[in-house]
Amino acid sequence: MHPSDRGDANDKLELVVFTAGDEPVMHALPAGGRVTIGRAPENDVRIDDPSVSRHHAVLHVGPPSRIEDTGSANGTFVRKREEQADAETRKVLRRPGETFAVELGDCIVLGSVLAVVRRTRASADAAGGAAQRATGASAVIVEDPAMRAVYDQARLAARAQISILLLGETGVGKEVLAREIHRASPRAQGPFLAIHCAALSESLLEGELFGHEKGAFTGAAQARAGLFEAADGGTVLLDEIGELSPSVQVKLLRVLEERAVMRIGARSPRPVDVRFIAATNRDLEAEIARGTFREDLFYRLNGIAITVPPLRARSAEVVDLASLFLAEACKKLDRPRVPSLSPEVRSALERYPWPGNVRELRNAMERVAVLCPGEMALPEHLPPRIAASAPQPPAFPPPPPPAPSAPGAPTLTIPVAPRPDAPAPTAAPVDREGDERQRILDALDQCAGNQTRAAELLGISRRTLVSRLEEYGLPRPRKR
Repeated sequence: MHPSDRGDANDKLELVVFTAGDEPVMHALPAGGRVTIGRAPENDVRIDDPSVSRHHAVLHVGPPSRIEDTGSANGTFVRKREEQADAETRKVLRRPGETFAVELGDCIVLGSVLAVVRRTRASADAAGGAAQRATGASAVIVEDPAMRAVYDQARLAARAQISILLLGETGVGKEVLAREIHRASPRAQGPFLAIHCAALSESLLEGELFGHEKGAFTGAAQARAGLFEAADGGTVLLDEIGELSPSVQVKLLRVLEERAVMRIGARSPRPVDVRFIAATNRDLEAEIARGTFREDLFYRLNGIAITVPPLRARSAEVVDLASLFLAEACKKLDRPRVPSLSPEVRSALERYPWPGNVRELRNAMERVAVLCPGEMALPEHLPPRIAASAPQPPAFPPPPPPAPSAPGAPTLTIPVAPRPDAPAPTAAPVDREGDERQRILDALDQCAGNQTRAAELLGISRRTLVSRLEEYGLPRPRKR
């Protein structure tokens, strides 16, 4: 076991699953025990991918953690984080009860799906985050002139008690800006609490915001303060405020007007001193016209509105943000050295339009941290849709330009006849069989031996692939 993998007793781990073309999915892991992985709904970690078997593997959470293949069709592999790009991936043995050690940062291949065990962001940032809070330092990168104007406006608004409405597409960094407003405000020593209004049902959200008294409903064994009371003296971020139901909108309006909160089941309100920041990707004025958002609540929240531009309009920040996110991802994997970004990767990042904004960039760098075994990140470590933006080298170098002739000088062309006894020119021999054989091997390796997926990648039928394997004397992956 790697020394850094022993960790602290309070460290929390998660299993991050990367599927082709999708965002990574995080699954919280228990402190110990068995975690079943597979395509069937009853698994602890369900992966809906055809290359994953219904009951594919079991992760035994340690320390030390171990992976066990439970008879999958396409196998379970482990690529050690210390191995370089040309190192052989280790296959998990299939004998009943046989397990294989998995350390933080090791890449687990389940069929054609990738997974990795890492620390949660809270655990990884525990020490660094405490130092950052103590010094007031910030990891925010602001290079684009439009973003500088946004942050200048936000710092001015932070000094007052006015409510702030943050607008912009999903994933542009509205919560990051809200935290910067809190740090720049007189409430910086108070708590900063955020809640995603679309993530909870109406009843749960109401309890989280306003709290409840003992016996207010079935299961309320004791009184509980809500978010507004817990944030007294600090700042509350109401993310996706446009998702609030009409009844919760009415209660929130009362809190904003009276600066007091009424717990569920209470008879009298409790005063609160809270700074409100709301964020949304919706056009609230259009929602007002449709009758789904209260106009009076909108004007209460809209003391000052700040629009955060999308990442595609901030190309000067993309590479710096990518380097920051890559360093954060390596910290969660306990990688001591952060890979550098190759020129091709930098070019691909700058050319890509980033429909998912900063959140998509962070996810891409987490993938790079898992897949890049060496000192430099290459385009193949990026998600395919982003790697496609990298400039492609020309197939043949362009011919050198002709030497310029002196002005006014005549151009003389002398025809050269071929010798009668000279042999006809022949093209250089092309090893088409060797090229195709190598492409098949690469496709099978990329798809972890899945013949159907490899055939799709090569653009041929599975039957044709099997014929080629027999023709070139290549062994077929064993069927399970």
